[in-house]
Amino acid sequence: MSKTTTCSGCGVHIVMMDGVYEALKQSSSTFYCLWGHAQHFPKGPTAEDTLRQERDRLKQETARLEERALAAERAEQAALEHAQFRQRQAAAARGQVTRLKNRAAAGLCPCCNRSFTNLQRHMATKHAGFTVEEVAAEGAPLH
Repeated sequence: MSKTTTCSGCGVHIVMMDGVYEALKQSSSTFYCLWGHAQHFPKGPTAEDTLRQERDRLKQETARLEERALAAERAEQAALEHAQFRQRQAAAARGQVTRLKNRAAAGLCPCCNRSFTNLQRHMATKHAGFTVEEVAAEGAPLH
C-alpha cells in the first residue's frame, strides 16, 4: 500500500510506501518533492490527534457530569425517603402518646390493662418501677 501527501511549495502529489510515510512522520526528517522542495512532517500531535484528544476529553467530562447529576438525584431521593420515614415515625409516636393519654384518662393501667378510679395510687403501689420506655417497646418509639 502507499500513502500520498502534497508538496507545500508546488502542490505536486508525493506518493510513498506506508512504511516510509510512517517513518518520516515519526522522525520529522526532511524529504523532497520531485521538484526539489524540502518537506517534513511537523513534530508533535497533528490537528487530527488534537481534535481526537479534545473529543475524548469532552466525552469523559460529559460522562463525569452525568454521573454527578445521577449521584445528586440519588442523594436527593434518599433524603426525601428518610424525611418521609421520620414523618411516619413521628406520627406513630404521636399516636402512641395519644393512646396512652386516653387510656390514662379512662383510668386504665398501661401495664396490666385493669381499670382503676385512683390510677396514680395503683401505679405507685403495684408498678413502682414502671417507665415510659416499657410502653414504647410495645409500639412506636416515644422520643
